[in-house]
Amino acid sequence: MTTERARAERLHRLIDLARTTRGWSRAELARQLRRDPTKIYPNSGNPKSDFVVSLARALDWPPGAVLETIWNGSGLGRSSMLELKPNGSEGSEAEAGEFESLYADAREAHDDGRYREMIDRAKEMYAIADSDERRAFACAMEASGWDGLGRYTQEVEACRRGLACRGVSSYTRNILRSTLANAWYSLWDLEPALGTAELLANHYESNPPERAVDQKRVAFAYYLRGHIRRRLMVVEPDQSDRHCDLAIADLTRASDLYTRLSEELHDTQLAGIANTCRAGIEECLVERGELDGSAAVEAMISRVKDGMSAEPAPRGDWLESWGWTCIFATNIALRHMEGPALQSAMKVLLADALDIADELDNWAMRERVYSMHFALHSVLSDRTGLELDLNLSESDQTCVVATMGRFPAFQRTGWSLLEAAHSAPRTGGGS
Repeated sequence: MTTERARAERLHRLIDLARTTRGWSRAELARQLRRDPTKIYPNSGNPKSDFVVSLARALDWPPGAVLETIWNGSGLGRSSMLELKPNGSEGSEAEAGEFESLYADAREAHDDGRYREMIDRAKEMYAIADSDERRAFACAMEASGWDGLGRYTQEVEACRRGLACRGVSSYTRNILRSTLANAWYSLWDLEPALGTAELLANHYESNPPERAVDQKRVAFAYYLRGHIRRRLMVVEPDQSDRHCDLAIADLTRASDLYTRLSEELHDTQLAGIANTCRAGIEECLVERGELDGSAAVEAMISRVKDGMSAEPAPRGDWLESWGWTCIFATNIALRHMEGPALQSAMKVLLADALDIADELDNWAMRERVYSMHFALHSVLSDRTGLELDLNLSESDQTCVVATMGRFPAFQRTGWSLLEAAHSAPRTGGGS
């Protein structure tokens, strides 16, 4: 069965479900869905938005849940006719071979940066998977594709779908958990991110991996928990000292582990992640009063300049590390500098961070750049008492709008940025 045909069948099943649960006649169903009674069931599995909204209203579901079910078959039950397995069989060697082939295609698409194609292959993997273990693994692959596109809310949903599968190995479950925690961290949903990172760290402390390559997952758990705490030290000022101390401890453990693994596995990219940890520690030490803010920012700018001019040119995790170093330095500058020195440092740091974000197509970094850009504008306006204009190029405005679509928490800041730049629509739009 083709993917398109499977989606059409899922759509028809939802239409039948709406009619049955509501007790409607065919004519009443047609009225509610605003369809011709002779054409209630679309031939395509890609319905128009107004039809999805009408069907969602009939089911009393969110429109997103209707789309998710049509696209992936989520929530329709293991014994459903939509499981895409003939006669309820437990799968065949042919299906297993197709699953592996799709996995290889998904990996190749990921390596080439073709993330939408990767997501499509992962969804096909999910559709033909013959076990919950494989369904969960397909969800992890899909989540990785969404991460590549900076679509973190969709990444969260893919992870949740995978974690809802029963009887999944701890290995696959922990892949999903770490991916989910990182997506929540990117979205600034820090409470669930911290809880999941705690769960991961506790698991690995009780069950340390034997292979060096698997210890990267341990390092990532500490990396995540440390950076979540680093953000929380500002979000929760009454708990700042505690968050700061715990962040330093976790980031130090992550840095040490990534450094060791970089040497053992001959992978210089892991040393780049260790460098990101050290930059996060530096921000915490300034907050704890052990480093001077201005001196720390000056040193970080110097390191970024040296790192970006190194030969060969930084790439991958090293390039990303210099971008995050810029972001952490802007955090320090905004809290501990003022006047021309603040403006000068922020101009350099934000320009470098945005260049790196664009080269990596890193949406989480872009969100931080634009958030810091607006924070600086707000600080300068407050300190001068003037209503200052904010310069955003046309390409920046487009990017701000795209960032708003990816980060719900950024939408208010995004509108404020556009308004300050005198570019937002003024016809009663969002706030």
